[in-house]
Amino acid sequence: MTIHLNVTSELERQLNKVAKQMGLTPDTYIMRVLQQELQKRSAPARLSAEESALVQQINASLSAVKWEQYRTLLAKRDNETLTKSEQEELIILSDQIEEANVRRIKAVAELARVRNTTIPALVTSLGLSPSNA
Repeated sequence: MTIHLNVTSELERQLNKVAKQMGLTPDTYIMRVLQQELQKRSAPARLSAEESALVQQINASLSAVKWEQYRTLLAKRDNETLTKSEQEELIILSDQIEEANVRRIKAVAELARVRNTTIPALVTSLGLSPSNA
């Protein structure tokens, strides 16, 4: 495959200079730079231990069983068939969800600080969205 690039004379001068310093033709140098860039983009991101711990906190959630209990209790509440003990259980589960969300939000904020970015940018880059797990 052949690709033609239109570059400024200044960029051409820089490419020629660097390629010559490396003992390469400009074409070979450009190919190496492109290959390195493509490898960087396709390689999985490596997280530091701190980032990994924060991502685990962000992904932490109630078990599938507890979510099912929560949904069942919400349905009973909406149908006005919730017993007193079920209401207490619903309150406990609701509190657990709120506490987990607070921990997750704190972890998101800390990860944004570690990565020197904004929370909205981090949320977008991680593909986070409100969960109704």
